[in-house]
Amino acid sequence: MSVVDHLEALRWALIRCVCAVVVCAVPCGVYWRRIFEFAAVRPLNLSGPAAKLIYTAPAEAVMLSVKIALACGLVAASPFLFWEAWRFVSPGLYKKEKAVVLPAALASTICFLLGIAFCYSILPTVLKFLTGFAAGQIDPYFKIDEYLSFLTSMCLAFGAAFELPVVAFVLAKMGVIDRRFLIRHARYAVVAIFVLAALLTPPDVLSQVLLALPLLALYALGAGVAFLAGRPKSG
Repeated sequence: MSVVDHLEALRWALIRCVCAVVVCAVPCGVYWRRIFEFAAVRPLNLSGPAAKLIYTAPAEAVMLSVKIALACGLVAASPFLFWEAWRFVSPGLYKKEKAVVLPAALASTICFLLGIAFCYSILPTVLKFLTGFAAGQIDPYFKIDEYLSFLTSMCLAFGAAFELPVVAFVLAKMGVIDRRFLIRHARYAVVAIFVLAALLTPPDVLSQVLLALPLLALYALGAGVAFLAGRPKSG
């Protein structure tokens, strides 16, 4: 394929992805109150009784429903999005490597949703730490727009982090990396993981550590996956 053909394929892939997110966002928008209660209010309530949610602009509640619909539409459409992503890169793969496209798309979806679920499970702990840091001196009133951005960035960061074993599997199948490569560069990976965790999470130590530790475990898992899936390489 020429560069123009690649760009055209990318354009149509992006159009299909946007349409999929919009279609999935419609029912999420209808039930945005229930989603907000479960995904945002419940972790806050589990963290303690002190924190309250507020909004300071007349249209902020309306925009909240739109953002929730789009965020949930993105998650709901993730199987199709991953399929489109892997299908887009498949023309650059050899014939036997193309066999991993469907398993990679399925595994990407599962790992992404597992990352979000893990993030949701630790959110009360993170929120409890953040709200209790200045307990008794400052009352925690969270602006709803900033709180939703916090939740979204955390969930997407963990979802993306959990893709590491899938990426290791595909690169090992292509012969780009192997277990020895990952082990040899482990010390650099540890530094990169903590830097990445600091960039992807809010500026507090607990959130960074809670993302960095699973990433370290996933890196080790990726080395195991590369050993099982990879092709032998020299040195």
